[in-house]
Amino acid sequence: MSGTPTQSSTAMLLMRQLQELNKHPVEGFSAGLVDDDNLLEWEVLIIGPPDTLYEGGFLKARLTFPPEFPLLPPKMRFITPMWHPNIYSDGILCISILHPPGEDQYGYEDAAERWLPVHSVESILISVISLLSSDKPNTDSPANVDAAKEVTNDFAAYKKKVRRLVRQSAEEAYD
Repeated sequence: MSGTPTQSSTAMLLMRQLQELNKHPVEGFSAGLVDDDNLLEWEVLIIGPPDTLYEGGFLKARLTFPPEFPLLPPKMRFITPMWHPNIYSDGILCISILHPPGEDQYGYEDAAERWLPVHSVESILISVISLLSSDKPNTDSPANVDAAKEVTNDFAAYKKKVRRLVRQSAEEAYD
């Protein structure tokens, strides 16, 4: 027998996490299945954290879990348009906790910062909220080079663009 989780153990783990989040909601986000027949695809709504550029926003995203979860991390993609150095222009989130386990071939991250099977949907989303709450986004090895340049060279313009996207997300949430 290999160390790879079976589909049924992955499904049971994800179902447990979903039930736990429904029983004990965590402030700042909600999560649920995109389709009741597919435990590997979740929709997420992050409420823009108070006292941040994202305050008042309703940020929609998808978490897609691999069949090998929890040995491998899910991928997270924002559906809501985002402007952030750690979010690619297509919405894919680039954050250490979602990078495959092991050593970083480029030496930017310690193995302890990367994916570990103990992480849960809750710990992932708390990490994302923490990322969005940072006063000054990390511009080292950015996923979105243009956003990183703007953070460094014209923070006022960066803030203005983020606030505009946040306002749009709030308007769309009420449409």
